[in-house]
Amino acid sequence: MVSVTQLSDDERARLLSDHPEWKSARDGKAVTRTFQFENFSEAWGFMSRVALIAESHDHHPEWFNVYAKVEVTLTTHDANGLSQRDVNMVKAMDRLVGE
Repeated sequence: MVSVTQLSDDERARLLSDHPEWKSARDGKAVTRTFQFENFSEAWGFMSRVALIAESHDHHPEWFNVYAKVEVTLTTHDANGLSQRDVNMVKAMDRLVGE
């Protein structure tokens, strides 16, 4: 099993600064964002694309979907907080929505 290192306070702050749509959650051990789409098909398409990325990185989001809204929470359970895996997923999701 590969060891996963938790982000430092500075790395966590940089993540939130570089990606202001994401908010700290769970006492800094996670980040969360709500994505709003035009309809269910767009939301589902986003989730499908994220699922393929998550599977290839073996790092899966916690999420909730209702119609055109997708709420995402990222954390690395193996690191008991945020890790580079979460940074990579944040960047990937932001790229998918054009940010």
